[in-house]
Amino acid sequence: MISPQLDLIQSAEKREYQDRLFKAVFGRDTEQSKRWRLDLYNALNDTSYTDPDALELNTIENVIYITMRNDISFLIDNKMTLYEQQSTHNPNMPLRGFLYFSQLYQLHLTRRELDIHRSKLIRIPAPRFIVFYNGQTEKPDTFKLYLSDSFEPKDQSGDFQWTATVININTNHNTSLQKKCKPLYHYIQYVSRVTANKKKGLAIKEAVDDAVDWAIKENLLEGFFKIHKEEVLAMSLTEFNLESAIKGWREDGFEDGKELGRQEKAVEAAREFLKENIPPETIAKCVKLPLEKVQELAEELSVKV
Repeated sequence: MISPQLDLIQSAEKREYQDRLFKAVFGRDTEQSKRWRLDLYNALNDTSYTDPDALELNTIENVIYITMRNDISFLIDNKMTLYEQQSTHNPNMPLRGFLYFSQLYQLHLTRRELDIHRSKLIRIPAPRFIVFYNGQTEKPDTFKLYLSDSFEPKDQSGDFQWTATVININTNHNTSLQKKCKPLYHYIQYVSRVTANKKKGLAIKEAVDDAVDWAIKENLLEGFFKIHKEEVLAMSLTEFNLESAIKGWREDGFEDGKELGRQEKAVEAAREFLKENIPPETIAKCVKLPLEKVQELAEELSVKV
């Protein structure tokens, strides 16, 4: 039995709005988004750049992050910076970042016609991977996740490493950063309003509706919420419904217990979701099955994906 919650996810995902709110604010090719992106970069790095066009946006969409087309990567000071927002704690961020940066570097080499087989050393931008975390599990202001934690067997050499720096952007964390970056502060205020509404017992749609109306009244993000109201509503409903669904699946035991039992439950859930025309990419992420496995199940069920 598929919950009504998943029906909301499905209907929202069928809309034309594919971005998550974080990318809509900081990762688009609009004059506003360019300014906000520069504000965020300056706040994080204690710099004072004034030209938004100095940031070369080179986002790759829908490559590694199947349901998150919101990754913001740009070149400045010869650094390649990738930002992502996460509403749940994910220890696999270093691995995801490692895979995603491989795509970004390939794009970088191709655009500049650089040949890795040449005898001269190729210089590439230094990487920086930042994860903005605003989940409900209590976390420090800033902490790091390391790729080597995933190695089996454990490798103590330190020869192979990739790091994700996680910055907690919940209301009472990193307040100095929020003060330095007004767009980030406004984004956090909106998300916090939705979260507070949910804690009061409001249904997700009511929680989002109230938060959007409040953001419009407070003129957050220079009127962004008023101009893009319908889009923000669609993005928010998708994000918060999916977040709740993932939490429910985890509580039902898809993440805990013996591996065989987990796999069986995940496969069973994937079959049910496919029958409801939930996108395979979303299913793969939520029930923690390889995308190829979900596609195989779709073929077995003769479901068009």
